[in-house]
Amino acid sequence: MEQRKVSVVVPVFNEGSSLGVLHSEILDVFKKTRVPFEIIYVDDGSFDNTWEILSKLPQASAISLQKNFGQTVALAAGIERASGDIIVTLDGDLENDPNDIPDLLDKLNSGYDIVSGWRVARWRGQFLTRKLPSILANAAISYVTGAKLHDHGCTLKAYKKEAIKNLQLSGDAHRMLAAYAYLFNKARIAELAVNHRARKFGKSHYGPMRSFKVLMDLLSLSFFHRYSNRPMYFFGGVGFVSLFLALIFFLDMLYRKYFLGVSFIQTPLPVLVALGVMIGAQFILMGLLAEFFQWKLSRPLYYQIKQEVINK
Repeated sequence: MEQRKVSVVVPVFNEGSSLGVLHSEILDVFKKTRVPFEIIYVDDGSFDNTWEILSKLPQASAISLQKNFGQTVALAAGIERASGDIIVTLDGDLENDPNDIPDLLDKLNSGYDIVSGWRVARWRGQFLTRKLPSILANAAISYVTGAKLHDHGCTLKAYKKEAIKNLQLSGDAHRMLAAYAYLFNKARIAELAVNHRARKFGKSHYGPMRSFKVLMDLLSLSFFHRYSNRPMYFFGGVGFVSLFLALIFFLDMLYRKYFLGVSFIQTPLPVLVALGVMIGAQFILMGLLAEFFQWKLSRPLYYQIKQEVINK
């Protein structure tokens, strides 16, 4: 049986010091497995010597984005150019171990659409500052999406290409790509313990805002899963509830005026009626705008390519 081609996609940002080592490790892995492959690097607007090194790597393709668009866009740009039936993603900082790729592929070929790496040994000695927030974030993602993984944020994953096609990502949603595929494409997901290595060069690009971004992306994912096809159902629903409450307050106001002799200005009801009408009208208009933008502006993530090289 003909072996399926594997596309390795590596988004990088200011990782010039690690690229030579990483590329050699990836090539060594595929020399041993003898699986047809391609390696695609995406330089996400680096300002060190990353592009200079990428442009000279043998047996690799590389694209340089016009500016720093973020890892989600960089990953999407690489996946878009992948010609393989299987896509493997990993970080460019040497923390992900390319030697785990054959195990991911074996697991993938046993009946799954996605195999996600699980960095079991990560955050040793950093329980309160790193490990606990990571546990809580992964638990929240698993609960909301139903994709039960211990380590959604691990970039080292293997995907069947059809499992992640037509997925529109935004923000920092790259870490939830498997969850998106589970929700929208009904992908079968497995998890595999992988080696996690300490960073040798540079410093981590992740700061304290990461947990906040995960929460925002999770809220976005939950909303769009429920209302992506008809956002008017959400905004219009809230709007009509607000208008209904305004009507109740208005009728109560009339009852008090004409049956109890209570002046309008003696109660807060006129203010509540006005607020209910304004809020209701605004939400209905927001729903109409959301419907319009979904119809008019449904398109892939935007990015600009500055340079591209293909080294055979």
